[in-house]
Amino acid sequence: MHRILFILTMIFTPLLANAQSVTPRDGWMVFPTSFSYGQLVKRTRSAISKAPIGIVTQASATVGAKSQGIKIPGNIVLGVYRNDYARRMLAASVAAGIEAPIRLYVTENADKTATLSYKTASTVFAPYMEEGGKELHDLAQELDEVLLSIAQKAAPAP
Repeated sequence: MHRILFILTMIFTPLLANAQSVTPRDGWMVFPTSFSYGQLVKRTRSAISKAPIGIVTQASATVGAKSQGIKIPGNIVLGVYRNDYARRMLAASVAAGIEAPIRLYVTENADKTATLSYKTASTVFAPYMEEGGKELHDLAQELDEVLLSIAQKAAPAP
């Protein structure tokens, strides 16, 4: 097992070390900033703490790599949601439950600045809209506003 991890590390570490910045794409909101990775993570957490939503999951390949003695550019995925959002979502579409929580992604760029990005709730829930009807559509729009508010506080336009 250790040999496989070593081989995978040797293959993928150079790729991760030269990772590209997240760029705009369909269904995503992307906020490049002049903040460092650490600053943007703190700002994002602070903006979430002031929003009507909370962090329910987090994952960081950077932290995992560091625990193995490998340094890669900073990245963290913060999953955000709220129990009443979950109940509304599930009442509209049980299948949509696989998409919760909605994720915010903070990444370190090659120039040591950082970017905040996320898929809009409208995009994430799009495959379930026919089943979920107006209730899921309304929830997605509400979540889009919450996520945009977080992003505008954490990563304001220059």
